[in-house]
Amino acid sequence: MADDSAKIQPSFLPSNHSETVTAIVHYYRAEIARMAGWRERIDQTSNWAITVVAALLSVSLSTPSSHHGVLLFAMVLVYLLLMIEARRYRFFDVYRYRVRQFERHYFAQVFSPVPDFSANWLQIVGQNLREPKFFISYGDAFSRRLRRNYIWMFLILLLAWVLKISTPGLQAEGVRSTLVHSLGEIVANTRLGPIPGWAVVLAVAVFYVWLFFASRRALDDADRSGFGEVHV
Repeated sequence: MADDSAKIQPSFLPSNHSETVTAIVHYYRAEIARMAGWRERIDQTSNWAITVVAALLSVSLSTPSSHHGVLLFAMVLVYLLLMIEARRYRFFDVYRYRVRQFERHYFAQVFSPVPDFSANWLQIVGQNLREPKFFISYGDAFSRRLRRNYIWMFLILLLAWVLKISTPGLQAEGVRSTLVHSLGEIVANTRLGPIPGWAVVLAVAVFYVWLFFASRRALDDADRSGFGEVHV
């Protein structure tokens, strides 16, 4: 009696090929929806960043009385949005990986069978469902989003900031000259309250050098484990 009961499968599990295919299709659609949801969140963050850049550029360059610190504030806001987007991208990458498993090993085989078909892909997906893992580190996600989108926003803000501090006519009304004539004048224009100009210039230079190296970070997508669990 005990042996017979052990062989009985739960009634909610697929009992034949047709039910298995139906379960796979419904699960695939669910993963597509989850992936699309995180994709939309990523796009929202990018749109917020673009809106911040456009708005603060307009505020800073449209009037001479606007302080150059507005552009520095824009850099900080865009950086915070980049951090949020990198976190969202890690979750998006999890669901994209699962969707690609179905597309690569199931639907591709249906439409164009190949002899080197991976027979254990369902076990891989099942293991990932039991123990969800991130497939990309936070640093790699940060670097990828920076390189693909945000580096251009930071460059635009940097160019606008340089224009602002090198053109007195964009800093205060009643100034006759249109461009500074020495590096000392530029440094003097970058003064930010009690913070001296040289410290502001140094901070901006260090920040952009760090962004450059962060954008060139080598992605370690080959290692698909060890980056922490996904809380789903």
